Amino acid sequence: MITRADGARRAELAENLAGLRAQIAAACLAAGRDPAEVTLIAVTKTFPASDVALLADLGVTDIGENRDAEAAGKAAECAALGLSLRWHFIGQLQVNKAASVVSYAYMVHSVDRFRLITALGRRATAAGREVRCLVQLNLAGDLAPAAADAASGAGQGGRGGAPAAEAAGLADAIAAEPGLLLRGVMTVAPLGEDPVPAFSRLREASAQLRARHPQATVISAGMSADLAQAISQGATHVRIGTALLGGRRAFVR
Repeated sequence: MITRADGARRAELAENLAGLRAQIAAACLAAGRDPAEVTLIAVTKTFPASDVALLADLGVTDIGENRDAEAAGKAAECAALGLSLRWHFIGQLQVNKAASVVSYAYMVHSVDRFRLITALGRRATAAGREVRCLVQLNLAGDLAPAAADAASGAGQGGRGGAPAAEAAGLADAIAAEPGLLLRGVMTVAPLGEDPVPAFSRLREASAQLRARHPQATVISAGMSADLAQAISQGATHVRIGTALLGGRRAFVR
């Protein structure tokens, strides 16, 4: 049962949130941007629905998850509480999970192959929903989309993403697919490297995409360790877990 009475945890989250808001404001000031341009997505993977409820009380209603096995139940639990949330699916997504994900997702950040577009569109249409989608780009070139789809570990931590050269084709396919709404691009910075070059390439890809699809204004980039660099390169959505919720907990099915 979810309780909102955990005062100590609420105070911890409130303190972390205040610090995070200050970081975002400072990064925006340095970049000459308005903090209102940046949406904070709280990545709550491995954390309980009670934390989501506390975050909602604190005004954070964009929630990110990367495993359907965890997210579906958590979304249902929060819906039963009457919480008004926008769920962002940010992890690698297997085609056979499309029906589940479209049942609760406001936006899917990790669309990186044509087969997934077809599956999401078909399932969203059947459910009478419209799901916002981002083209995920792998700007390090470390995992091809076909490999992501075939790998047995897809959705279990693979980073995925399509080559930049495929961005236009994927975007066109999303825009043409009933049940889906093209909204922009996403990337994860290469591990162990300066994130700025990747974020800069994402910004360029976003500009090229907007020339064809003006509604595709979202740039999803930046996590706890690199949010300032992402904001400097135009990120409109940052995906924050550790800096807000603390160290990850073990996820038990």
